Amino acid sequence: MKTTAPLIAAAMAVMLAACGNNPPVPDWQMNAQSAIERSTAAYMSGNARVEQAEYQRARDALGSTGKVDLIIRAELIRCAARVASLVFEDCPGFDKLAADASPADRAYVAYLYGRASAADAALLPAQHQPVATAASDTAAAAATQAITDPLSKLVASGVLLRANKATPAVLGDAVETASAQGWRRPLLAWLGVQAMRAEQAGDAAEAQRIKRRIDLVSERP
Repeated sequence: MKTTAPLIAAAMAVMLAACGNNPPVPDWQMNAQSAIERSTAAYMSGNARVEQAEYQRARDALGSTGKVDLIIRAELIRCAARVASLVFEDCPGFDKLAADASPADRAYVAYLYGRASAADAALLPAQHQPVATAASDTAAAAATQAITDPLSKLVASGVLLRANKATPAVLGDAVETASAQGWRRPLLAWLGVQAMRAEQAGDAAEAQRIKRRIDLVSERP
């Protein structure tokens, strides 16, 4: 799983550029990135114990550098995975470090909370800017569906749902994205939203079909 790398690579690249041409990759960088990827994958699969253990390994590796900006980005990755899984809560790890956050970091948090301003949108990762600046729910849905990275797509979808802007197309795309990746946690969350909306629309047959799928995903050997 390589979806976490873009969020942290920029800060690492700045540090490595100062080391000369083609420097050897430090152990802490490899350890941190692989641990973050394993932590995120464990969270998406619903394994909280492994997620916590791998995240602590990542924090330990990043902490060895004394670079707060790297730790902030790790916290943002963790928070983004929760938004992708429709866990809409604060980002306590980021909040503790917020005084040292960059404008771009603050903009991303505002986006995750579903309240990014126009100024924030300009500072977001490129794939999220069209979602944040969309003039309508339909345009936002199209911008989200155009995102190719699975985790980024689910994050954008979660942002829209948090802001009460998620269309049925967004829900369907999020369900199939999580399903294709085998990400049990977000899949169950998005199927739950689909089932609720079907019930609210009075479509009992569709609600039952979705619930059968939820039961299948929920089964453990």
